[in-house]
Amino acid sequence: MKKKMENTLKIQIWSDIMCPYCYIGKRRIEGALAQFPNSANVEIEWKSFMLDANFIASEDDNMAEHLAKKYQKDKEWAQEMMDNMTQNAKNSGLDFHFEKAIMANSFNAHRLLHLAKKHNKSNELEELLFKAYLTDGQNVNDIAILSTLGIEAGIDKTEIDSVLHSDAYSEAVKQDIEMAQNIGVQGVPFFVFDNKYAVSGAQHVETFVNTLEKAWEEGDFKSKVSIIETNDGNSCGIDGCD
Repeated sequence: MKKKMENTLKIQIWSDIMCPYCYIGKRRIEGALAQFPNSANVEIEWKSFMLDANFIASEDDNMAEHLAKKYQKDKEWAQEMMDNMTQNAKNSGLDFHFEKAIMANSFNAHRLLHLAKKHNKSNELEELLFKAYLTDGQNVNDIAILSTLGIEAGIDKTEIDSVLHSDAYSEAVKQDIEMAQNIGVQGVPFFVFDNKYAVSGAQHVETFVNTLEKAWEEGDFKSKVSIIETNDGNSCGIDGCD
């Protein structure tokens, strides 16, 4: 039995600003929604995930050197991985510049995203944060930059300053991460469709379209989450990006 049009199909997306494939995944789910006839009845909720919650950046951090050291590989391996991600990004209409990327802890960005969620501006802020980090080479843990991006997303500066100069939404970020752990999320992006089906990684647009259609047609959102198994979805986890 098909869902009534007044119902809403909810997609929860666990993501980290530091994850290149999360930006690619955002573009691909957007591409799927552009092909989905019931897209007006789809709601997206962004959820926090941190690839390295304890990361402390230094001015000398270089992306290639950081990746090589973290995963105990050489710089050539790290550069090849970045080149592959850059090409994947181009295929989705994105322009990555890892040579400009400033390594940062994303906790404050996630806190600001929870404020954005309060004002239904999280999708706008996600886009701005991804672009700032992966394309423009901005420090997304810098309070002034976060404030500017929040204002650009349409959030009041007074509220932004109040959040960024306090520990507001810290627990909300931690709760998202704990929820991810409870349902078995090991890498991001991770998409849950109306608490029924989950897709791991930046899958092809067709995979997202098929999952949207399946969830919509079945119209029963009480079932346990089932992960849609595919072989070619790119994602980033605590052990690296595939």
